[in-house]
Amino acid sequence: MSAEFQSVPFDPAAARAALRALPGTCAVFALYGEGAHDQPYIGRTPNLRGRLERLLIPSAKHPKRLQLAGRVRRIDWRLTGSNFESLLLQFNLLEEVYGTKCLERMHLGASSFVRFLGGNPYPRLTVTNRPSQREADWAYGPFASRAAAERFAEETLKLFLMRRCTDELDPNPSHPGCVYSEMKMCLAPCYKGCTDERYADEAAAVERFLATRGDSKLVQLRTQRDEASANLEFEAAAALHAQVQRAETVRVLAPELVRPMSQLGAVILQASAQPEEVAVFLFQNGRLRGPGAFSTLGMRIQNEQSGSSSLYAQPMAQEAVPETVHSSQFTVHSSEAGGGAEVGGIAARKAARGMLEGRIEGILAELSAPADAPNATVRQGHLALLKRWYYRPEIKRPGEIFFPDAKGDWPLKGILRGIGRVAGKTLVAPPAS
Repeated sequence: MSAEFQSVPFDPAAARAALRALPGTCAVFALYGEGAHDQPYIGRTPNLRGRLERLLIPSAKHPKRLQLAGRVRRIDWRLTGSNFESLLLQFNLLEEVYGTKCLERMHLGASSFVRFLGGNPYPRLTVTNRPSQREADWAYGPFASRAAAERFAEETLKLFLMRRCTDELDPNPSHPGCVYSEMKMCLAPCYKGCTDERYADEAAAVERFLATRGDSKLVQLRTQRDEASANLEFEAAAALHAQVQRAETVRVLAPELVRPMSQLGAVILQASAQPEEVAVFLFQNGRLRGPGAFSTLGMRIQNEQSGSSSLYAQPMAQEAVPETVHSSQFTVHSSEAGGGAEVGGIAARKAARGMLEGRIEGILAELSAPADAPNATVRQGHLALLKRWYYRPEIKRPGEIFFPDAKGDWPLKGILRGIGRVAGKTLVAPPAS
């Protein structure tokens, strides 16, 4: 077991004495038997002492309750600050012990993606739970469910003229076509209703729509609408505006988490089990890594109830600007040095912000250090844990999440503000479990 875990021997004859030393807070635990090769019982709980009392102290009132006292000889545990951290730690431990069976034990199914079959001579869309790693650039997700992915794919196709059939096409003028070609909802490459170049252009437009989560289509339609309106072509502008609204409706079906699988990355902030810290997790290359400990020591945490709109939590140790500014030749009092004091205050704030950004950059660099590629079980499990947390109702989703920009850079200022919000909540409430 990791050195971060604490351990205590367990004697069934003195169960209450052993459990009395355990904290009643959020934790992940492992119960070991006498045999060196026995598989441990691994679980998570918002109340470690209460959960182990139910497992290890027999109760006459609940004779059917699981009782492990006669088989346990050692208790290992590690405190966690959030349910997200508990789930990740529990999964990693179960994966080490049970391998692929850990997915079934934690009920972690495969995530759903919309896949663009760009390798096909006549590309099409499909929904899959097993996206190919070789075509990770063409798999978009994860969606909350397969039904959500299927709806997004169907609504996307309504905006374009790409085929919906699943046949391996061998275009021939004698092909009878299908109902979509009759309804003018497909370019009908099956019977050479269009040139290969024209179909390739339409397929490329669909790919851009998926990669940009609708921006490519919306920018084009809005530009055409504005031009038509400027030329007083109001009927054409109204028709284009209706198309803009349809595209925006489809875009809403793809939350911000939906990205090409090869580019899927996120920083997740959670409460920490340690005081004056915020736990930082990084999802990158199909793996969740963390927690990294961001110390809030010396930071002024914003009070959300105060109505303050401050963007940063400033270090308390920052030297204040003196009321009197001295030089080798003269002395300027505060009433005369307003401008200088203001400049000094700005410089101090910039230095503080630079220090905080350097702190979070260091943590992200440590979490993103090169490592072996995760196996299929870890990749599926970590992606399912991220999806399960992200798609909870926002009011019931503790923590914060941030995504990289188009250049792959992290929004450091936004992450720092998120750290302030997470730390501020832990000051008035216990960590969410």
